[in-house]
Amino acid sequence: MAEKKAEKTVTVEQIGSPIRRPQDQRQTLIGLGLNKMHRRRTLEDTPAVRGMIRKVRHLVRVVDEA
Repeated sequence: MAEKKAEKTVTVEQIGSPIRRPQDQRQTLIGLGLNKMHRRRTLEDTPAVRGMIRKVRHLVRVVDEA
């Protein structure tokens, strides 16, 4: 049986409003599981997730990296 590796996670919190932002930034927030202020999501730390966070870095903050 294969052992599961301890996967790295990253917790992000939405700190900015998507109002008056381009549609692709709104969709990126939804893709991260965020759509209301001060919501937090713990996500798997992958290059795709990091790229999404980088795209909306002015609207989110990284709370915790485990």
